[in-house]
Amino acid sequence: MTMAIVWVVVAVVVVLAWFVLGIRVVRQWEGGVLLRFGRFVGVRKPGLNLIVPIVDRLVNVDTRVITTILEPQEVITKDNVTIKVDAVVYFKVVDPEKAVISVADFVSATTQIALTTLRSVLGQSELDEVLAHRDRINQRLREIIDGQTEEPWGVRVTVAEVKDVLLPENMQRAMARQAEAEREKRAKIVHAEGERLAATTLAEAATIMAKEPVTLQLRYLQSMVEMAGERNSTIIPIPLDIAGALRGLMEPRGDGKQVLTK
Repeated sequence: MTMAIVWVVVAVVVVLAWFVLGIRVVRQWEGGVLLRFGRFVGVRKPGLNLIVPIVDRLVNVDTRVITTILEPQEVITKDNVTIKVDAVVYFKVVDPEKAVISVADFVSATTQIALTTLRSVLGQSELDEVLAHRDRINQRLREIIDGQTEEPWGVRVTVAEVKDVLLPENMQRAMARQAEAEREKRAKIVHAEGERLAATTLAEAATIMAKEPVTLQLRYLQSMVEMAGERNSTIIPIPLDIAGALRGLMEPRGDGKQVLTK
């Protein structure tokens, strides 16, 4: 009788131990890939799950967004400029089955593909495009990396962005000179535009004064007042009618000079 009780107790302990060993917990942000004798059975949902110890194996896969910072890479652009760039890639697992069965380490594999794609895309782009149209570069990076990882590995790339672009010192100086020359060009254009507007305005004013002699007289008096206010010169006013008479006494010669007539 005593031996029977002992065997019952042992059996209960074994069953309880077997039951405890078969308890697995899949957290909310994970997907549980169940393998039975090494073969894929299914994906367990978050919560408490029971498996057969020794026979089954449950692999938990994190389905949250993973951030990977790509180390700086030296790249030669399409126009033969050597630059150093670094980037960041955000991706997540959308198919736990493929992430476990199709690739040994999906994080490392995705990172290496991102590095290769970064060098390839920047090598096909010119420096001006990398600096001025970085959004296009980022879009191409994301599409190419995602196309190589989502279908075969179940990994979706959500964001791929170039963080920083480091240029050689000689290239930085050349770009600074180019920017300075561009600013000087714009300044000269603005100055020439101002001269053109001033000449046009003066021509219009001269036309008005020629039609209305009174305006010329008023302008003459205003100029005299302005010159007298400076108090650094002696002014001898001459009436306009006398100046006009003097001008009428002048006639051009053959050599372009003017002489007084009788």
